[in-house]
Amino acid sequence: MAKTSPRPGSTAATRPAPRAGKIAIVGRPNVGKSTLLNALLGEPLAITSHHPQTTRDRLCGVVRGEGVEVVLVDTPGIHGARTRLGTRMNALARGSLDACDAVLLVVELSAKPRPELDREDRAILDGIPTRVPVVLVLNKVDRVKPKELLFPVLESLARARDFAGIFPISAKRGGGVAELGRALQALAPEGEPAFEEDEITDRPLRFFASEYVREQILRATRQEVPHGVAVTVESYDESRRVPRIALVVHVDKESHKPIVLGRKGARMKEIATLARARFEELAGKQVHLEIRVKVTPGWYEDPRLLDELGYGEVAT
Repeated sequence: MAKTSPRPGSTAATRPAPRAGKIAIVGRPNVGKSTLLNALLGEPLAITSHHPQTTRDRLCGVVRGEGVEVVLVDTPGIHGARTRLGTRMNALARGSLDACDAVLLVVELSAKPRPELDREDRAILDGIPTRVPVVLVLNKVDRVKPKELLFPVLESLARARDFAGIFPISAKRGGGVAELGRALQALAPEGEPAFEEDEITDRPLRFFASEYVREQILRATRQEVPHGVAVTVESYDESRRVPRIALVVHVDKESHKPIVLGRKGARMKEIATLARARFEELAGKQVHLEIRVKVTPGWYEDPRLLDELGYGEVAT
């Protein structure tokens, strides 16, 4: 059947062209990048904890509006790396800038905010190509009381660079997030969407199985343990009625193993229970997790082990 062209002024003729963009979320560790990604998505996709450098890998989350697709790229916190893992995380974060249409620079506000960027934040900003639009996000604005303290800060920061926008928000409480989301959609250039309507990320489910176990370990263990922990998927068997996922928790020291396991394995049992519930909510189905703990000394400095654990070399 032949198709007639729409009449001028009709809905089909005036429908705007689709827009799609990719925006990298960058900043120092522990400023709330992953919490912000989750807030913009409206779903707790990325793992979070009070420990710095929780995010070790690139993670995309897809936000949609009317005719608009925005792919948000959460990245590891840029920091003074002391290990080969840290160096690779920094390279991964900086490498994310090249393929993006804009950058979301997240900085943390103190109770008495300063009218200039911290040295570390300034260094990250200076590393963003001038051709790339930058949105500055001032997170944890709920700390600032009275809010009038923000006025000189906003005026001063507006002179630091020609920002595409400056947004004081609270990623954890949700304040200002909706306004920020609308601004990010406005930055998306014309283009076709890269994801199907029911897709919210580029990562397979098995990635989240290991991440959600690591998240619970971060939340349950002491300060010295988290940086020496990695989690890998040993097998993912979907042939059963209830899929079985076998995971290995790698710890750096023999002394860390009983800390992760807990008395008679009680801590690991709780970790597995919480991680399974989180994974099942994302996957929409019941699963069974099998977790064992293995001592893998110095894994974060060994190039071969880093490759095997999924933290491969990043081209720069």
